[in-house]
Amino acid sequence: MQQARLLLNCCAPAWESVRKASSGMARRGSLANKVALVTASTDGIGFAIAGRLARDGAHVVVSSRKQQNVDRAVAALQGEGLSVVGIVCHVGKAEDRERLVATLWMDKEREESIKETMQITRIGKPDECAGIVSFLCSEDASYITGETVVVGGGTPSRL
Repeated sequence: MQQARLLLNCCAPAWESVRKASSGMARRGSLANKVALVTASTDGIGFAIAGRLARDGAHVVVSSRKQQNVDRAVAALQGEGLSVVGIVCHVGKAEDRERLVATLWMDKEREESIKETMQITRIGKPDECAGIVSFLCSEDASYITGETVVVGGGTPSRL
């Protein structure tokens, strides 16, 4: 019984943090100047994630395979005053994925604003992210656990 109590006391602060984050009690604006592409985000969990990211300050791109779903989700989130755009995207189609990613950079003013916060002062390329993913999937990373790796061109991060 004493071991259980000790375990609960040890884990309580972590669970409190998770509870606050999942209930929206975390600090706002922590994702300012970030862009989030959320696939399958017009309903259910994806929609909830898109809304939460936008409420936390990110500019969100929602996507779905059907235009009417995208329009409905964008209208609902913009109705809350959130920074959201939407695009039809079937993630199984390469051309749709390319169009989805190309959409956060069609707004040149926003792109320039984001680049100003980056030490490298340019938008990264997908291949620049692939190396760290490959490393984390390899045996070379077998002793790494529970870490956050930011691939952000020197953008200050508050994780």
